[in-house]
Amino acid sequence: MSLYLLNHKHNGIARIAIFVPTLLGGGAERVMMTLANEFAARGFAVDLVLAVAEGPYLSQLSDSVRIVDLKAGRVIMALWPLLRYLRSQRPVAMLSAMTHSNVVAILARELACVPTRLVVSERSTITVDSCMAHGVVARLLYALVPLLYPRADGIVAVSQASANDLVGFAGLAAASVEAIYNPFDLQRIKILAAAPLTHHWFAAGQPPVVLAIGRLTEQKDFSNLIRAFARLRESRPARLIILGEGELRSELEAQGVACGLTIDDIQMPGFLANPFAYLAHCGVFVLSSRWEGLPGVLIEAMACGSPVVATDCPSGPHEILEGGRWGSLVPVGDDDALVKAIDTALATPRAQLPDVRKRAAYFELERAVASYLAVLLPSGDNCEIR
Repeated sequence: MSLYLLNHKHNGIARIAIFVPTLLGGGAERVMMTLANEFAARGFAVDLVLAVAEGPYLSQLSDSVRIVDLKAGRVIMALWPLLRYLRSQRPVAMLSAMTHSNVVAILARELACVPTRLVVSERSTITVDSCMAHGVVARLLYALVPLLYPRADGIVAVSQASANDLVGFAGLAAASVEAIYNPFDLQRIKILAAAPLTHHWFAAGQPPVVLAIGRLTEQKDFSNLIRAFARLRESRPARLIILGEGELRSELEAQGVACGLTIDDIQMPGFLANPFAYLAHCGVFVLSSRWEGLPGVLIEAMACGSPVVATDCPSGPHEILEGGRWGSLVPVGDDDALVKAIDTALATPRAQLPDVRKRAAYFELERAVASYLAVLLPSGDNCEIR
């Protein structure tokens, strides 16, 4: 897509850029899509700048959001195209998301020598992510964080625990990192949750469905969930659905077979544009992750009224569930504890479980959008809004 030669304001309207690698189906991408739509709805000119313009969330973008495809292939290759974008467009502010994008964004802004205010956001627990980094380039990117992040105008983390983790990792002043919870369009979730669900496992009289959602990666630890579910099936009828795609699909499918599970016990349908109808009808939602930043899918499950079980991983679940007030927290990788927590959730009448929708309401859209705009445009920048 060609880049238009515009000033940092277009017809008197402040231009905000959001830079992410793609709009593939992850939690961070969903959040950036939501923010882009909401900024545009509030009257800003919004550019969603992508290293590669691909992913299912493209179809959910507002027509008011302009997609800028850098055609870079990989984020690390987006440095010079992003630099050219900044020089030609000169947005008032730019928000980037995820470590590798943040490093590229800082370097591009510095080399472009433009006054664009840059806010970087960490979406996970950086100490864990850095330990999992493979290859020279990936390790170099994490090594650059302590050197480059202080050059950003604002730093955001998605939970207080992840903010504290970043402060320690990068040697930053505690006051320099602001925790802003992700935005959730609760009204939209409510509407989508009410959509018809034709999957026969959710018909009346069928065993309860244990539901998990996320990329099929080591981080989500679905392997532990499958082990726990196989044990659960020894004592009660139930079914397991895992929504998402990723590199571990074949391994997880093989594990299910090795655990004696059939297609009538476990299904992995892939990525679904509307998982909320599944969340609204499942017996329990399970987050089995080894680490997170702020697991949005846990909040979405609560917004749909689903009972929840989560690992007490760094970071996010403990804050979301307020130490276990709204759902069970279990140790990471402990399939015995996971079995017991799932079994308890399924055995307890819904009326006796916490009304998790009340907690989900804390993460409503307006609070987060206002917080992001405050850090992106702290003085308003004399911006005219439609």
